[in-house]
This record gives sequence, C-alpha cells and structure tokens, in this order.
Amino acid sequence: MRVLQGAAIGGEMPGAWVFVAEHVPQKHYGLAVGTLTAGITGGILLGSLIAVGINSWYSTSEINAYAWRIPFILGGVFGMVSVYLRRFLEETPIFKELAERKKIGRELPLKTILREHRPAIVLVALMTWVLSTAIVVVILFTPAYLQKVFQIPAALSLQANVAATLMLTIGCLLTGWATDRFGTKAVMIVGWGGMTVTAYLFYLGLPGTPTSLIAMYALVGFFVGSISLLPIVGVRAFPPAVRFSGLSFSYNMAYAVFGGLTPVLISVGQQYDHLFPAHYVGAMGLLGVALAFWPLSYKGWQVRDGAKS
Repeated sequence: MRVLQGAAIGGEMPGAWVFVAEHVPQKHYGLAVGTLTAGITGGILLGSLIAVGINSWYSTSEINAYAWRIPFILGGVFGMVSVYLRRFLEETPIFKELAERKKIGRELPLKTILREHRPAIVLVALMTWVLSTAIVVVILFTPAYLQKVFQIPAALSLQANVAATLMLTIGCLLTGWATDRFGTKAVMIVGWGGMTVTAYLFYLGLPGTPTSLIAMYALVGFFVGSISLLPIVGVRAFPPAVRFSGLSFSYNMAYAVFGGLTPVLISVGQQYDHLFPAHYVGAMGLLGVALAFWPLSYKGWQVRDGAKS
C-alpha cells in the first residue's frame, strides 16, 4: 500500500504543476506554482500537527492499540474529497490549442523526450535530487536524528519540526513570488545558497536551547522552501506537447533513485560523522546554486509557445 501511495503521489504532483502553470497569467506564474507547492508541503505540516496531537492526547499503549489508525482515516477522507474535485477539471487551454492545431505528437511522448530533451531531463533530475534531499533529510529524518544523537525529547523535536514545516510552506510561497519579481536565476542562487548556510548553522548549533532549536530549525525550513524552484523551472524545461510526460518521467525516476538512496547514505554517513546530514544538505544546496547557470534546452524558459520569456 505504501508503494501504491508513493506511485499515486508521484503521478499527481507533476500533473498538478503543469495544470496550474498552463492556466495562470504568466506574470503570476511563479506565485501560482509556488502556492501549489506550498499546498503540498502544507499536507506535510498537517501530518506533523496530527502526529503532535496524537502523541499529546494518547499514551503509547493507546497509540499502538488503535490511535495510529486516526491519521490514515483522515487521509482517506481527504483522498475521497480530491476524487470528487477531479470531476470538475478540464484540459488546460494550452493543450486544447495544441490539439486544435494538431501539434500533439503521434509517437509515444517518452520516445520524443529521450531523443530531443535529454538536457532538460538531466536538469530536472538534478533539481529533484536537491528537492528530495531537502525534504527527506531536513524535514523527515531530522526529528529522529535529534532524539537519537542529541537526546532531545520527542515532544520538543516534533514541535521544532512543525515550526520548520510551517516555514517551509511559507518559503514555497515567497520563492514563487520572488521568481516573478526578481527572476529565476537570482532566486535559485539566494534560495539554495541560503539553505547551505542555514543547514550548517542549524546542525552545528545542536542541541542548543529549546528556543534556539525551534528558531534555527524554522530558519533552515524556510530556505528549504526553495524546493518550489523545481516545478517553476521543470515546467518551463519542456515544450507543451511533451511537458507532462517529460516532467513526470524526469521527476519520478530521479526521486525513486535519490529519494531511496538518501536515507541509506545518511544512516551510514552519520556513523562516521554526526554532521554528515549538514554536509549532505550543504552539498545539495551548492548543486542548486550551480544549476542556476544551466543552459536550458527549451529556449526562453516559457510556458506558452511564443510567450515572452
């Protein structure tokens, strides 16, 4: 069931990014995609809040007996709501225009992508590596790391994680807004560079005080919000006719590889250096900065054919 859930999430996210990007006015493109990404991370925040609530309201024996089912039941309700809302969706105006002009390719999109858009595939895959590292290490792995390595109480580590996830959600929104105002390259440099710096500040300052722990975790969480750069860049990396297939293939293949390897690398690395999570996140931040200078394969970084870049 977890594998099926992962496959469902992997199929939904690229489609949602493309759907939103092809509907909104271009002057609000970054904000719209950033808002959608914030909605996704808001789901992580909701899960964290529910985890805090379950651990606060129920004893360990009660959680093991029955309370662990509550988050799954709530998730099922949200799933049914999303199925209902999907009934009202239609194709994007860009895709409809392509269909009318008969510009939809007749061969399998994947063949076209692998033959004509390899640089874009590599770009999106590398950005996915940065994204998966930021989420898996900073948001998902760190609470257990705080408890195991620094003996920080579970309640405090979860509270700090909630603060970081809240700031992550805000960071996604502001990152999208900033790309509209200042340009994608500048935001990639500041955002990913900021993640490198704040990751070291956070992990080097552990365990600190409860106040400093929450504040520094929230700060690095804010810069992890730069993950919304992936869909902002990735949607533009492919032309409309193969955009959904190109983004989905690149993102899902890369996440399967890097998202799967990252926990293993972190677990092994921290046995030799307890600061390994900081080194890994910092290296990925520098990779993100370097990708700001990547020569994009689909000229113009535009969403619509003929649109102003």
